[in-house]
Amino acid sequence: MIPQADRIDVLLLDGGLATHLEQLGHDLSDELWSARLLMENPEAILRAHLDYFDAGADVAITASYQASFPAFVRRGRVEHEAQALMQLSVELAKEARDESGGGMVAASVGPYGAYLADGSEYTGAYDLDEDGLFAWHRPRWDVLADSGADLLACETIPSYAEARAIARLLETTPNVNAWVSFSCRDGERVCDGTPLRECAALFAGNPQVVAVGVNCTAPGHVTSLVGGLSQVPVAAYPDSGQDIGGLSRTPVVAYPNSGEDWDAENRRWVGVTDPGEFAEAALEWRDAGASIIGGCCRTTPEHIRRIADALRRSPGPGIGRR
Repeated sequence: MIPQADRIDVLLLDGGLATHLEQLGHDLSDELWSARLLMENPEAILRAHLDYFDAGADVAITASYQASFPAFVRRGRVEHEAQALMQLSVELAKEARDESGGGMVAASVGPYGAYLADGSEYTGAYDLDEDGLFAWHRPRWDVLADSGADLLACETIPSYAEARAIARLLETTPNVNAWVSFSCRDGERVCDGTPLRECAALFAGNPQVVAVGVNCTAPGHVTSLVGGLSQVPVAAYPDSGQDIGGLSRTPVVAYPNSGEDWDAENRRWVGVTDPGEFAEAALEWRDAGASIIGGCCRTTPEHIRRIADALRRSPGPGIGRR
């Protein structure tokens, strides 16, 4: 289960791993993205994790987001080598955690669209149905579920069908915890148009799910999305066993993009982001109901450091302290 943060009133995630690796001088213009460095330069991934812990993160998300058996096989790796690389992503995060003196490791389970590398993690327009998505995810899921990570981070899920596949995968590993976060098109709906609250209802009351929320989404949508999740009636969750005045207490996770926009035609980010403004927005997400906060694409250790500072200066009711 997610522990309580010891320094601030929320649990603080890291930021964009690939973004920081690019800051450190690594070229990630490849379909494997940061996972390529698992093969070529794992020490760089370790360095990036250490920098995020040093910035104040409580949780490191592994470099397995874009990793998959088919992608590694296309790069000439056989099945057992691909499995070892996925395991390595967890070991690097654990090493950074231990060297930093504590924290958690979340093994990243990226969406099917990340493997396709065609932007469909922002549309949910897939060529697989729910059964196909379940079958595609299953081999990597089994490796990461048995990797020794503290939990799985099921990230950037753009569609109801993929959410249902994730719910079914959780049933196959009853001793594994996870959070589930969605990529969203606006302040109410995930990328395929399904209301976020409808997707969240798939996981409510599930003791394996430590949080539900959003990531890889424009920060301007996050307050509305978090507020919507915080106000879901318990009646929508018949198996939750909760009696808390009509509201769900399922923790909410929020780690949006920096605020820059992705230019798919030219394959580049445009716009600017200010870590200080991002940190001030994080206070709004906290006040709206998020208790697990961080950053996604184009956020850096400086963004995480600024969030930590802002939360110290402006503590909320929070989730307690150790």
